[in-house]
Formats: sequence, structure tokens, C-alpha cells
Amino acid sequence: MRRALLLSLALLSLPAAAFELQPFTASYTADWKQLPISGSAERNLKALDNGRWELEFEASMLVAGLTEVSVFTLEKGTFLPLSYHFGRSGIGKSKEINLDFDWQQKQVMGTHRDESVHLPLNRGLLDKSTYQLALQQDVADGMTSMTYQVVDGDEVETYDFRVLGEERVRTKAGLIDAIKVERVRDPTKSSRKTILWLAKDWNFLLVRLHQVEKDGKEYQIMLKQGEVAGREVQGKAE
Repeated sequence: MRRALLLSLALLSLPAAAFELQPFTASYTADWKQLPISGSAERNLKALDNGRWELEFEASMLVAGLTEVSVFTLEKGTFLPLSYHFGRSGIGKSKEINLDFDWQQKQVMGTHRDESVHLPLNRGLLDKSTYQLALQQDVADGMTSMTYQVVDGDEVETYDFRVLGEERVRTKAGLIDAIKVERVRDPTKSSRKTILWLAKDWNFLLVRLHQVEKDGKEYQIMLKQGEVAGREVQGKAE
């Protein structure tokens, strides 16, 4: 009886398979295939007051840097962005985006490259950071084809994704079982490629991202270490 109870408690303490919005911190190595240098990246989700959450991403490599911050709420399973900031420096032209999502006025207002942005706001519209959490949620729910309406700069773009299958990813935290997801683009309009790996046993945390740009340059981030709801991410031993 005691042994069965201990086993039940152990099973309850295992990482959940379904997605639930939980605070996390994750650090990554960042590499450009064409450059003999490495950078670093950090991705963090934390709870704020009044049911708000903040998702932050930072990446740096030598003099180049990128920052992305979203504040949002979650209402009946739907992500509602409140504000979005993007800043990039040292990589080509500097770029800055600041957006506010006014749900009472149903408008997105802000600036993109110092130009004013005014867009209609409807439920389901996401920013370029929050849609990643929606993707994690949908993959956890078993969806294999996903479409999102995303504010991209000064316009609304359609982002399509499809699940490619399961794959074990080798990280510095160990071997992690992941769902492999691809951004679907029209090859006649864009040669860019984006593939993400989401950890099945760790609330579908991003563990790897591989990006191929229009000019053929390849970029990758790989999980170095992380925590989900205060628990250290630990993969399987090789």
C-alpha cells in the first residue's frame, strides 16, 4: 500500500504533458553558421499583477543585440496582447517597434521605424512574440496545422505552421523529446525557413530554433539550461 502511494506521488511530480501557462526561464547558445563565433540568448516568462504576463527575449553576439518584450493576458484560452516592444542594433539597420493593443477602442497603435501604426484590433490578433505561446498551446492540444494573425511591423500577416513529427534533441541539458514544427511559407514568395522544437515533457518549452534567411545565412539557438515553474529542465542521459 505504502509503495503504491509513493509511486502515485512520484507520477504526480513528473512534468505534465499538457500545456499550462507557467513561468519559465531559458538560456540558449546562439550561432550563425557562417561566423566562427557564438552568442547567447535568454527567454523568460513571468507573471505580473492583475492577471498580466510578460514574455521577454534577448539575444546578443559581439556588438549586435536584439530585445523583444510582450505583455499580455490570457482569457479563456485566448491570448490578448497588451503591449509589444522590439529593438535591434548592430545587425544591418537598427530597428525599433513599439505597439499598444487597446481592447476598448479595438485598435493597435504605435510606431514602426518611427512611422505611425494604426490597425484594427480583433480577438485572436497576436504580436510577434505572443503567437509563440499560442503555438506551444496548440501543439500541446494535439493540433498539427495552425494559423495565426500576427501584427508584423505596420501590417497584419498570416503565419502558418505544421507539425513535422517527434524528434529527440541533444542539448546541454540532456536529450529532450520534442515536437518538430515548421513555419509554412509560399516558396514562390519567400525562401526563408524556420523550424522549432518544443519539449514534450517541459510544457512545450522552445529547446531549439533553426532559421535560414533569404540570403542563405543560417542561425540557430539551442537550449543550454532552463526552469519551468521553478523546476530545472533535465533531459535524458545519452
